[in-house]
Amino acid sequence: MMRPNATSSSSSASPTPEASAVDGMDRRQFLAAASTAALTFSVVPRHVLGGARHIPPSEKINVAYVGAGTQGLRQLMEALPREELKIVSVCDPNADSNDYVAWSRHEIRDKVRAFLKRPSWGEGIEGCRCGREVGREIIDSYYAMNSPSGSYQGCSTYADFRELLERESDIDAAYIMTPEHLHATIAVAAMNKGKHVIQHKTLSNMLAEARLSRDTAARTGAATHMFCAAGIGSTATISEWIADGAIGPVREVHNWSSRPFWPQGMTEYPQDRPPVPKGLDWDLWLGPVPHRPYHPAYTHAVFRGWYDFGSGPLGDMGNYSFYQIFKILNLGAPISVEAGRSQYWAIVDGLWVKQENKVSFPRACMIHFEFPARGERPPVDLYWYDGGLRPPLPKELEADGQDMPTEGLLFVGDKGKLLADFIGGNPRLIPSAKMAAYKQPPQALPRPAGELDQWIRACQGGEPSGASFQNIYAFAEAVCLGLIALRFEKKLKWDSAAMQFANAPEANALLKREYRKGWELI
Repeated sequence: MMRPNATSSSSSASPTPEASAVDGMDRRQFLAAASTAALTFSVVPRHVLGGARHIPPSEKINVAYVGAGTQGLRQLMEALPREELKIVSVCDPNADSNDYVAWSRHEIRDKVRAFLKRPSWGEGIEGCRCGREVGREIIDSYYAMNSPSGSYQGCSTYADFRELLERESDIDAAYIMTPEHLHATIAVAAMNKGKHVIQHKTLSNMLAEARLSRDTAARTGAATHMFCAAGIGSTATISEWIADGAIGPVREVHNWSSRPFWPQGMTEYPQDRPPVPKGLDWDLWLGPVPHRPYHPAYTHAVFRGWYDFGSGPLGDMGNYSFYQIFKILNLGAPISVEAGRSQYWAIVDGLWVKQENKVSFPRACMIHFEFPARGERPPVDLYWYDGGLRPPLPKELEADGQDMPTEGLLFVGDKGKLLADFIGGNPRLIPSAKMAAYKQPPQALPRPAGELDQWIRACQGGEPSGASFQNIYAFAEAVCLGLIALRFEKKLKWDSAAMQFANAPEANALLKREYRKGWELI
């Protein structure tokens, strides 16, 4: 076990890490061994691995926090006050920089100031500051505030999650807040080390990795959770109304998002070659993705627009709404998926030339999923829209003199329509007269605990989280299928049991990524 008071020997990051002594072997040898142990997937019986340990409520859950960007720091300030958790290490390939993208000027700085009760925190620093050293500073400062001595320096830092997993042997769990291309790589490695896992959405931007994460969680017994708005009570409310027959059997669902807020629709990779910023280990940031020169167009919040690193608006926001839709309607795997997308043409030498996009998600799209009947429930068509696209204004809203919401969720049944906010909040029957006349049924379904509460309960040996990797896999699969459909001009027929497209063998190549040597998962 290593729990230094200062940064560990491996935590300094540079574009090309130089070898340094680590317990008698140079760093490259150490990481090669760590990589093999952490990344290789093998079907080892759980009794051999030992599995993930349930932590008694009387003990703290020792957490390694992986990913200290903007969303990572926001979530860090949610996790630190939890008495059940002790964050003992923070990992990020970026040490400390102020080039991140936030929702507003000084958003992260002001949140940290309020959280730490330090009005001068970040004084004189322009831009949005994040990175592992910022994470360590927040962790140590928060625990010092709540320590009798008023001081604390117990958080170790690492650039490489593999080294963290090898050296921090008393870690109970990994809290993963990295870009999406690293989710499965880190989660599978942690679970194979007997750690519980909680992570940001999506499960993975590659279907084979999402399935591997699910199967690894089942094999190791890890308590897992993916953040996907699994703690809102309106999901049970909508379920009760639909079961009550408020709109009759549901045959269509429409879900639309105002995303993307980041660049999309790029038709080629950046061509210029800016230097790698000091403190960023570009090789570690790339992880399993084949090497390419560094460019800021890939990193921080803008990773979402690229096929290799993100999952577009569907992966960013669809997990939140799909959790509710799949739970309410008891959906499994779709049987088909079809997408339409925005296009871009340019004038080249006096000619109109379509700009083929093979590297990034479109600026706007619509995706149609077909689901089979479930018992007495009829088949369902699910429509996703983003980039400003949305379904036509329902006549029921028009009768009420209302415009279509910028974002929303619409259930269409044989006897009416139910409209809600994007992830299911504020549900109402439309038109308003129908809602006013509706006698709501009594509450019959339990309301969920908060998302962190669900995961902590599972780590302590309680019931699995409603958003465990096994429980959310069905819609995680649908998200990945939608990402693939965006790259084809045809309706794709999906066979989930065989894990292949029945009518598009060329699409099967996109079920897994092309791995960089040494990072293979599958």
